[in-house]
Amino acid sequence: MSVNLDENKERRATYITLISLFTSALAVFSLTKGKKFNLRPFDLALLGLSTFRLGHLVAFDKVTEPIRKPFTETKDDPKGAGKIVVSKGSGARKALGELLSCPICAGTWIAAGLVYGLHIIPGPTRVVLAIMSSVGLAEWLNSASEAMKWTGQARRQEAASH
Repeated sequence: MSVNLDENKERRATYITLISLFTSALAVFSLTKGKKFNLRPFDLALLGLSTFRLGHLVAFDKVTEPIRKPFTETKDDPKGAGKIVVSKGSGARKALGELLSCPICAGTWIAAGLVYGLHIIPGPTRVVLAIMSSVGLAEWLNSASEAMKWTGQARRQEAASH
């Protein structure tokens, strides 16, 4: 029982540390003098698509598997929908695994980094935004196209069976 409590304390400490880092970076960002930060609607669209893509890249893509490997494992989805990435271990290891296996969780940190980048080094950050938002939009379009194709095939099979 005490081992489980220690693991939970370590996990909570990891979460608090990450939140503290996030808050500290936000404070530094907010207090920087000399540069006014303007976020235009188009920037927000690029940030959203880039964060979507990069969150999926971190959480699911094969290329980032070596980064996730110490903290996560890939398993068969219990419902047969393919593979899923889940955290492994306990304490801090599990907490970091949960962050790395969740595209929304990782996306929070990615979005923060991109916003800070737009403020501090806008040129290179815009290049990253252009690339990742293009891929993010393409991923959405591909998913929509596949969903329409699957729906169409299912309807044709249903119509043929009547």
